[in-house]
Amino acid sequence: MTLPGQAVAECTLPLPATYRRADLLAFHARDPQGLAERVYADGLDKGLMWQGRPARLNLRFQEGAARLQLHVDGAAMETKADFRAWASRLLGLDQPVAVFEAALSTHPLLGPLIRACPELRIPQAATPFEALAWAIIGQQISLAAAITLRSRFIEACGRRRGELACFPDADAVLAVSAPRLTHAGLSRSKASTILAVAEGVRNGSLPLDDWWSHQAPPGMIRERLLAIRGIGPWTTDYTLLRGFGHPDASLHGDVAVRRGLQTLRALAEKPSAADTAAWLETFSPWRTLVAAHLWRLG
Repeated sequence: MTLPGQAVAECTLPLPATYRRADLLAFHARDPQGLAERVYADGLDKGLMWQGRPARLNLRFQEGAARLQLHVDGAAMETKADFRAWASRLLGLDQPVAVFEAALSTHPLLGPLIRACPELRIPQAATPFEALAWAIIGQQISLAAAITLRSRFIEACGRRRGELACFPDADAVLAVSAPRLTHAGLSRSKASTILAVAEGVRNGSLPLDDWWSHQAPPGMIRERLLAIRGIGPWTTDYTLLRGFGHPDASLHGDVAVRRGLQTLRALAEKPSAADTAAWLETFSPWRTLVAAHLWRLG
């Protein structure tokens, strides 16, 4: 039911028979408070900003398909056609999983992992900005601490759609002062970096959504992000992974990836980031998907 002053975009997308819905739900269930995401056995609800307006996504899995509805405050949306492409990306349906598995399923080390876990996809953030902000928040702290800090960041930005908080967009972040972000728990450097990214999005120097929709070269994205103070290789590769669904981001600095590689190769010690990068390089252009399987071991 559409309420007055509310627009709805919706689509139903067919899913592969072996689609791993539990992976997507687990990714969105990380926050035990359920502040911006509510996860159920058959789907999830998520608060987000859509074209500058608070919105609520309802995703429900059906037999062989996923039905998605986006409820947005305000007048009718002008770009409902964009919603289907966005929904497909959110579900990871545009990731080249079949080609990757065909290329490496007989590899002596990776083959058994791939065959044991077919159709493994990288769960995606709602937008590249969300992925980048999350990566900045999570720098050099534990996952549990990052989840808590993420919730406080969302609350500080103050956007809501009903009972769900909305992960902020760039304009919502820029409406918040740096002291308010640090009061929420962000370090001064993280607050400064997130504000710099948000300003870049607003002034057009970091057109993250355009880069996604036009499939901008990852090398260019990496170079532009690394030029921002407070953003390093891990943050950049995580953003390519979660925000752009790029299949060839090197997660060699990720501790879980390195632990997974240690297990896979039966090494006495965890390999260095440099050794991990060299090993992953042999699997280009599939390093992201290789890292996903190593995560399961780490």
